[in-house]
Amino acid sequence: MKTDSKSSSTNSPELINSPEPINSPEPINSPEPNNSPEPNKKQSGPPPLSAEVLKLLLDRLGVSVQAGALNKSCAKADQQLPMANPAQRLTAVIKDLQLKQVQAAQLNWNRFDQRRLPAMVFHQDQWHLVEQSEDGLLLLTQGNGEHQQVPGDQLENCLLLWLRTAPEKAEKSAFFAKGNIAARLVLNEVFKERRWLRDTLIASLVVNLLAIATPIFAMQVYDRVVPTLAYATLHTLVAGMVLVIVLNWLLKTIRARILDSVSCAVDKAVSQQVFDHVVGLQLDSRPRSLGTLAAQVGGLDQVRQFFTSSVIFSLVDLPFALMFIGFIALIGGPIAYVYALLLPLALILGWLTQRRLRTLMKEQMMRTNERQGLLVDTIQGAESIRSSNAGWRFSEQWQQITNTISKYNIQQKAISNRATVTTNSLGMIAFVGAIIVGVGQIEAGNLTMGALIACSLLGGRVIAPMAQSVQLFTQWQNVSQALQMVNQVLQQDRDRPIGKALLIPDQAPDKIELDSVSFSYPQSPVKQIDISQLSFKSGERVALLGPIGSGKSTLLKVLAGLYRPSTGRVRLGNADLWEIDPHMVAEQIGYLPQSVHLFKGTLRSNLDLSGVTGDSHLLKISELLGIDRIAADNPQGMDLEISEGGEGLSGGQRQLVGLGRVFLGQPKIWLLDEPTSSLDSETEKKVLEAIQSQVKKDDILFVSTHRPGLASKLANRVLVIEQGQVKEDGKPEMVIAKMMAKQAGNRAQQQAPTPRQNRLNKGTPDVI
Repeated sequence: MKTDSKSSSTNSPELINSPEPINSPEPINSPEPNNSPEPNKKQSGPPPLSAEVLKLLLDRLGVSVQAGALNKSCAKADQQLPMANPAQRLTAVIKDLQLKQVQAAQLNWNRFDQRRLPAMVFHQDQWHLVEQSEDGLLLLTQGNGEHQQVPGDQLENCLLLWLRTAPEKAEKSAFFAKGNIAARLVLNEVFKERRWLRDTLIASLVVNLLAIATPIFAMQVYDRVVPTLAYATLHTLVAGMVLVIVLNWLLKTIRARILDSVSCAVDKAVSQQVFDHVVGLQLDSRPRSLGTLAAQVGGLDQVRQFFTSSVIFSLVDLPFALMFIGFIALIGGPIAYVYALLLPLALILGWLTQRRLRTLMKEQMMRTNERQGLLVDTIQGAESIRSSNAGWRFSEQWQQITNTISKYNIQQKAISNRATVTTNSLGMIAFVGAIIVGVGQIEAGNLTMGALIACSLLGGRVIAPMAQSVQLFTQWQNVSQALQMVNQVLQQDRDRPIGKALLIPDQAPDKIELDSVSFSYPQSPVKQIDISQLSFKSGERVALLGPIGSGKSTLLKVLAGLYRPSTGRVRLGNADLWEIDPHMVAEQIGYLPQSVHLFKGTLRSNLDLSGVTGDSHLLKISELLGIDRIAADNPQGMDLEISEGGEGLSGGQRQLVGLGRVFLGQPKIWLLDEPTSSLDSETEKKVLEAIQSQVKKDDILFVSTHRPGLASKLANRVLVIEQGQVKEDGKPEMVIAKMMAKQAGNRAQQQAPTPRQNRLNKGTPDVI
């Protein structure tokens, strides 16, 4: 689960996989009022789980469990973990019942995203199942089935248990699944121009008709030339075969070239569409594993190859097997029955093979993508792995995944080889059977020796598509899984729907507002941002203060249009931010992320990502921020080569490059997330002076920081963010003074002597 700052656990609930305490909230018997089930209720210990309510919740989630077994597990958890919090007990129940892919999280109602209902809530000293009712209220159901409707404010600060289950997955093949975007995308490009298909079909038809010439040539030689040694006839037949061979070579060459051209055109069009889709993915909903995402997109290549090469030839040649059986029947009579019987057997064998490979290939591809993700993570985090001496652990993970993939690969090859060997055996059986039947026909005087040889040659044209059909069914499983993976990427939401008429305002925005905005990451029950109303106008300098994981970075990403609000609206000027053309948004909003990413290229190309900035402006900003020092320390200057991720530059240098990008854009709204966190004092002073000089009078500046001193230098308005909500909003001197007083009070409370220390100081014995 992604968080909005360097801490990965402050803002989101921990999914419980072991009986370890989770971060939020604290156990139910904590003396803090916000962590108790009800603010005015006193509990002698954590409340026991309600098996009846838990059964209702599991039924709503589609998890099958026996009521008797659930009652025993809940009683066992309450007995063995008397002081554990409810989430830990629930985790013990999940493990005891061996419920796969079910995880529990514990949090307070005021941080819960109600779109993730149903859940269990502790209200009025008992557990309830909470769901959304049709009229917008919350429906509470007790274990005995009694219902009541309550408004959401009555559940404020109540303890809540939420279960995450694995999403249902369709078992149908990806190609035949209704609405498969990837398959439709490839097929639309393949058949966008139909002329190549017509030419290929005509060439294939002529090639297969020419294939009949070889057995006819053999039959004429054995029946007419050999008995009479008629060399004139032989010369005529050979001349005809030369013409057939030349024409066959030309047609096959032309057909292959046509398909190669189509393959290249499809590759360009489809890969470009997929890449553009990946670039335009909504950032908060895209897959978190970069290796898996790259592997999913890479699966498009084998899909393209399948549809533009082997499948076309095989599909075209397969119907001609029936034509060849017809010619065998015309020449050899009953011999045709041998091939007519074995052809459907080969097709059935291929169908059974692909059914056996379906699950196997799916698991293998998932593990392969997982290994790809591990490889990318290991390469990116090589320094951390080396410094922590954790290479053995990652090596062990790699070995485990590789062993699993090898096992699947061996099973797959065993099934494929068995099918191939069986098909070849069927071909040999067909040949032997044809000879046996042919000998009987020769004895009866119904067949000549040349006709038998011709039937044998024609039989080879029947056997070849039989083997190809088995291979096609086998290959199809690879393509099917690849299509499913690519389809998962294409089903991800884009930041702007394709074809939607977006707004292009002709005036610069003079304000930015948030109206009932909340934000949660996909599949997360925690609201990272929950703001009812905020408005910022031209000329304001806003500092965002708050602890790690409070939601400052997430708020900036929502304001930048990188994260789409789960509910509510962000208005840029008078228009909804998500209804404005993204080019216009980028023109007006400049965003500095907390972690700046550099791309492979040069220092200049990383500063000017769009490549349209003039040299004078580029040099001015470089000098203003001190980036020119980076260029001066290298003989290549601004052409200093930078590798992927910015390796070779320090964290502070990368941050300066990120600031340079924002300064070059000269936006109307500046969103700076920890702009000086990696800088030394001298460089920080230079950057602050640059910000004050470059941010125009009517611009809006946002600075996220943990340092009140920095906020007082830049801001004329301070927001204190805690748990995704605005706790303070006002002038810097007032808000910062209040924060300091609160921190001083907390320190004094922590340093105050305990009752035990007071008794010891007074000489009073501590009675036990």
